[in-house]
Amino acid sequence: MANSVIKVNEKTIKDMEQFYKVHRTDKTPPGAIFSAKANGCTITAYKSGKVLFQGGTAQLEATKWGKEEAPKQPKTQSKKTPSGYQPPHNIAELSIIGSDEVGTGDFFGPITVVAAYVKKDQIPLIQELGVRDSKNLKDPQIIQIAKNLIHTIPYSLLVLHNEKYNELQQRGMSQGKMKALLHNQAINNLLKKISPERPDGLLIDQFVNPAIYFNHIKGKEIPQEKAYFSTKAEGVHLAVAAASIIARYSFVKEFDRLSEIAGVTLPKGAGAHVDLAAAKIINTRGTDFLTTITKKHFANTEKAHKISKK
Repeated sequence: MANSVIKVNEKTIKDMEQFYKVHRTDKTPPGAIFSAKANGCTITAYKSGKVLFQGGTAQLEATKWGKEEAPKQPKTQSKKTPSGYQPPHNIAELSIIGSDEVGTGDFFGPITVVAAYVKKDQIPLIQELGVRDSKNLKDPQIIQIAKNLIHTIPYSLLVLHNEKYNELQQRGMSQGKMKALLHNQAINNLLKKISPERPDGLLIDQFVNPAIYFNHIKGKEIPQEKAYFSTKAEGVHLAVAAASIIARYSFVKEFDRLSEIAGVTLPKGAGAHVDLAAAKIINTRGTDFLTTITKKHFANTEKAHKISKK
């Protein structure tokens, strides 16, 4: 589906709203002022001043109101990604399944992996919802954006709770292999969910060399779609940014749940403040309980025990 985006002022938005009044639709997307169907396309005006035109006559209809915004160019790919796995220059314009994870460096809380599918004709809408690199967003922003996202795009969410994480780690499985297996499973789940539709490709936020990634998932069901890898993939395609936001949303909710169970607000990360919180939990709930909500092979475990004995 063709699409065009223009940026207009408040007066033009009001003029458009009046012009398309008889063509307005009942459903208005999050963040939109109005939506209408006229002259062979769907017109959606947003509070930000951007207007999205979708359909065969999108460009023609858009020119009636303003100049089309130039599409953003994807960022240069990392030189660390081997040839053959680097995303194509036009990947930002393709329909892509992107995957990302959070929680790998946190003592408390689970590893959370999400695969999300963003079709090329949804890209302007996803941008309008505020989707961007989650590292530049605060938790309240992530929660608000994610609540809209989960009703807008298909996704697959997997949560590896720390009890299972510790079991796998004690059996000798590396965190890298755990992540690879989770990414692969989330992608496969999503492919089945959107079937028979197929994406133009897969984009995985690169946490390991692709050869090692595929070695980790050897013997598992491996998608036949072209797989691309990139560091900082959230800036390469919105599908990865969307996956990261949904993963972070789930992670924040799980942190809140665990904090309630622990009886103390759990801090994120693995710094000194985490050691203090863990020591408090040892003194109030015991070591066995601490193990159920932490990655116990982290150095924080030993540090927390030393603090708890003071």
